[in-house]
Amino acid sequence: MNVTVVFPGQGTQYVGMGKAFAGLEFFARANRATGLDLTRLMLEGPAEDLKLTQNTQPAIVAHSLMLFERLRELLQNKNITVARVLGHSVGEYAALAAAGAMTFEEAVRAVHFRGKYMQEAVPAGKGTMYAILKQDEATIREACVGASSELEEVSPANFNEPSQIVISGDKNACQRAIRLMEEKTGDRVKAIELQVSAPFHCALMKPAELKLRPVLEGINFKPPSKAYVANVDAREYAPGTAPEILKENLLKQVCGSVLWTQSIRALADDTVIIECGPGKVLAGLIKKINPNLKVISLDTETGFSEVEAL
Repeated sequence: MNVTVVFPGQGTQYVGMGKAFAGLEFFARANRATGLDLTRLMLEGPAEDLKLTQNTQPAIVAHSLMLFERLRELLQNKNITVARVLGHSVGEYAALAAAGAMTFEEAVRAVHFRGKYMQEAVPAGKGTMYAILKQDEATIREACVGASSELEEVSPANFNEPSQIVISGDKNACQRAIRLMEEKTGDRVKAIELQVSAPFHCALMKPAELKLRPVLEGINFKPPSKAYVANVDAREYAPGTAPEILKENLLKQVCGSVLWTQSIRALADDTVIIECGPGKVLAGLIKKINPNLKVISLDTETGFSEVEAL
């Protein structure tokens, strides 16, 4: 069986996440690794605190890895091997931890700092992100190039699914890019400004990338035991890939685009995808990329029973 496990990114968090694991050692380990009371934030909120980037990212990664540990035992009992892992943005840390490249504690601690540095990288109001709907990739890329200058840049941030590409950068440059798309197509562009705390996955995140390097240098990365697909190039890296490559991919990812559509398109139609993390956002995106793929979301009432039935 061709099984791929995917891990979601920011925006999937909710108060009550991880409730099924309340009282287990995972929560205490996450608290110690971050110095936060993640247990309270995840189980009780408030939502305003949970959605702060430096809290959101470790909460999502911790919940994802809690689910993966239960999934790993279930698959092992069924003699099913995971062929590859991949994660959307911060989910890539959970994917690499699931592949044995870093520990639970290392992943949760790293993304706490990642979130903190991303939040601090850009002054409030300078940058933004827009979801651009039903525009082709070439038009969006061309508009971003045309709208960028030395002082203000915009670029594609997330290729979420064929009809949804997110752009990110200086607010003025983002708005210029949308106008250029409208001029080219001769029609109104559906652009939804995202309610995010910072413009992720663009050049404005360079300060965060620089601060994150020493954090990642402090992690004892190991060669992964499973193949993994990187966000920055949608390439599948084999088990045993050199730790230095993993670290560089994570650093490039801070300013680079998340090539989610390209990553999912590379999977064979017989792939069974298991979504391992809060919610089922990735299942929705995957079905729009390739409706032939079977997707099971674990964070549902029937998730684990669907895996049991494989």
